[in-house]
Amino acid sequence: MMMYRLISAEKARTPVSVACELLGVSRSGFYAWSTRAPSDRALSDAWLIEKIKDIHNDNRRVYGSRRVAAELRLGHGITVSRKRIQRLMRQAEISGLVARKRGRTTIRVPGVRVADDLVRRQFRPAAPDVLWVADITYLRTWEGWLYLAAVQDAFSRRIVGWSMADHMRAELVVDALQMGVHRRRPGPGLVHHSDQGSQFVSLAFGQKARDAGIAVSMGSRGDCYDNAVAESFFATLKKELVHRRCWPTRRELSSEVFEYVEAFYNTTRRHSTLGYLSPAQFENISQSNNPKING
Repeated sequence: MMMYRLISAEKARTPVSVACELLGVSRSGFYAWSTRAPSDRALSDAWLIEKIKDIHNDNRRVYGSRRVAAELRLGHGITVSRKRIQRLMRQAEISGLVARKRGRTTIRVPGVRVADDLVRRQFRPAAPDVLWVADITYLRTWEGWLYLAAVQDAFSRRIVGWSMADHMRAELVVDALQMGVHRRRPGPGLVHHSDQGSQFVSLAFGQKARDAGIAVSMGSRGDCYDNAVAESFFATLKKELVHRRCWPTRRELSSEVFEYVEAFYNTTRRHSTLGYLSPAQFENISQSNNPKING
């Protein structure tokens, strides 16, 4: 059958008789195969490929086989093995995206006292607004770097605050924190965790956190695992948005980052850590199951 498919694909350029002779199969066998009605499996595969294409296009063409499988199961009530989805995606030339390595953005200030690590890599709080994690990254445009600070709720992986600018001064992280506080109105006991970057040890950031009643925590120096949750978001953002094209202006990239975070990542994109729910879905279900959360 594989030989027949190859002959069928090439028959516009190579005569069937020549292809059959080269591949050592009979013309009568090929014509019998080509006129045979498709099997139930072939029809099912064709239908699934169309579903997969729709899911891929509806989710910014970033989903790989795991998230496609989750969307079929949770969004459409269709259970299909991941191996079959991988095969069909290869057949349809559909693929997910691969992350690049993340660059270094942490700039430390020698001699400045940093906050203690209050988290100890325990990034799975039992409720929202108990632990926020934050970091900074840089995004390349033709005009120069665009810097992004993001604050993420470790419970639901939702981006609760973010800020973009053409600089890495302390107000970048202050503005991101302020957005999170304004949106979420967190109660007492919230911990904000970051690396030891100069922006996070600044007086302006420390004062803003104290004013909001937030305890500041910082990971140990030079250990990427101490802020892995925040760094994971940036890796996803770059893989699924930033590295897919060039960006002539900071304004254009800023607009697309806003759209990605608010209209896709927070509300729609299925997160493996959340059982393939989006952050918004996870929070809604958690609140329904436990009215005391955010209640």
